[in-house]
Amino acid sequence: MTVAIFSKNGLCAILLLVGLLLHSGVIGQAPAYDAEKQYQYPADPKVRERITKWQELKFGLFMHWGPYSQWDVVESWSICPEDWAWNQRTGPYAADYFRYKKAYEALPATFNPTRFEPRKWALAARSAGMRYMIFTTKHHDGFCMYDSKLTGYKVTDSSVPFSRTQHPDITRSLFDAFRDQQFMVGAYFSKPDWHSDDYWWSYFPPKDRSENYDRKKYADRWNRFIQYTNNQIQELMTGYGPISILWLDGNWANMDIGPAVTSARVHQPGLIVVDRHGLPKYVNYLTPEQKVPNHYIPVPWETCMTMGTSWSYKKQEQYKSARQLVQLLIDVVAKNGNLLLNIGPGPDGDWHSEAYDRLEKIGKWMQINGEAIYGTHPLAPYRKGKWAFTQKGADRFALYLPDSTENTLPAVIATDDWPVEKNALRHIRLLGYPHQLDIRNQSGKQVVQLSDAVRSSLANRPAWVFKIHLK
Repeated sequence: MTVAIFSKNGLCAILLLVGLLLHSGVIGQAPAYDAEKQYQYPADPKVRERITKWQELKFGLFMHWGPYSQWDVVESWSICPEDWAWNQRTGPYAADYFRYKKAYEALPATFNPTRFEPRKWALAARSAGMRYMIFTTKHHDGFCMYDSKLTGYKVTDSSVPFSRTQHPDITRSLFDAFRDQQFMVGAYFSKPDWHSDDYWWSYFPPKDRSENYDRKKYADRWNRFIQYTNNQIQELMTGYGPISILWLDGNWANMDIGPAVTSARVHQPGLIVVDRHGLPKYVNYLTPEQKVPNHYIPVPWETCMTMGTSWSYKKQEQYKSARQLVQLLIDVVAKNGNLLLNIGPGPDGDWHSEAYDRLEKIGKWMQINGEAIYGTHPLAPYRKGKWAFTQKGADRFALYLPDSTENTLPAVIATDDWPVEKNALRHIRLLGYPHQLDIRNQSGKQVVQLSDAVRSSLANRPAWVFKIHLK
C-alpha cells in the first residue's frame, strides 16, 4: 500500500477536479448507447420485407392530438412535475399543481371536435405525397383516442361530448380513411400512463415522469400495470384492421415488451415495432427527433419533426415554409431516412389553413419531382454543399437545394460534384422541363448551361432535380 500525504489546498484541488470529471461524464459513466452501431435487423423475413416497403415510401404524416388541444399546451407534459422551459403550466390553475392536474384530467368533458373529417386529412396528405400515417392512440397522459375496453378515460366514454357523434372512435375513423387512400398506417402508443393508478399511484404524489413507487417493493402493482399496457396494445392489434407500425414511446417506463410484441405479430404479421431507445431487437428503425443527422446512416431510420414549433396544437403556430419542408425531405432521403412530419389538429377537429397550404405546395413539387424521392436509394456522397443525390435503377438524381433568397437556378451548372462518370453524362433532364439538356465543355470542365427561358419557367421552386439516365 502506498500512502500519499496532501496539503489541505492540494486535497481540495483534487476533489474539485474529480467532481468536474464526474459532472462532465469523463469518469463514472457508462458508454453512450449508440443506436446505429447496435442496430439489429429483425430475423423475421416478413418484418424485413415490411421495413423495405416502408423505406420506399419516404414521407409520412404524424399527428399528436387529444383533449389537451383545448388549452393550447404541450401534449401531456404540463402535468409532469418536472421543471423544463417547454412544459410550464399556464392558465388559472397554474399555481397549484394538484388543481391543475384535476382540471387537465377533466378536459375530456368538453372535448367535441365537430369539424373532424378524416377523409379530408387523408386526401390532403395523399396530395402532398405522404404515403404512411402514424397517429397518437394514447399519449403519456393516458387518454385513449380509441375505444379501449380497459379504461373510461377515452374518447368514446359517455362523459365525452364527441362520444355522441356517429363515429366517436377517432382512431378507427382515421385508420379507415387513410387506408382507403392506400396509406400504410401505424399506431403511436405511450408505455407510461400518467392516468393509471398503477403507474402514478395515488398513494404518493408523482415526482417525475417515472412511476412514483418502488416497482420491486410493490411488484404486484407494477406487474398489473405491465399487463394493462400489454392488453391495451393487443386491443389495437386485434380490433383496428391491418396495422403496419407499432410506434412505442416513453422508454423510461423500462418494461419488457417482448410478450406484447410476440402477441401483436400473431395478429399483425410483419409488424414493424419501434420501441424508441429500447432493446435493439425491438427497434426496427431509429427515430431521431426534431433533427436530421449530419451523415448518411446505413440502417433504417426516420426523422420525426413538427411542421410548426409544437407537436400539439397551438392557436398561433409558426409553420416552416414549403421550401424548408421540401428541402428537409430531400436532406433526410439523401441520407437513407424517411421523414415523419407532424401536424397538431385543433380542438375543433381541423388543421390550421396554413398546414393545408404547406401540404398543397409540397404536393405540387412532388408531382414533378417525386421520382427522385420514392423508392430511391442514397448515392454517395449523399450531400455536398447545395447538392443531394439519390438513385433508382439506371437513373441518378442530382437535387439542387437553393438558399432562401435564391429563386432561379444558376445559368451554368458545374457537374464536378455529381457522382457520375463524365462519359455517362449524355442523357440529362431537368424535371419539369420537357427537353433534354446539353452538356458543354467550359474551361476544361463539363457544365450544363441553362437558358434564361428555362430558368424563368422553373423559377421559385423549393429545389430542382437533374435526372441522369445511364443507359
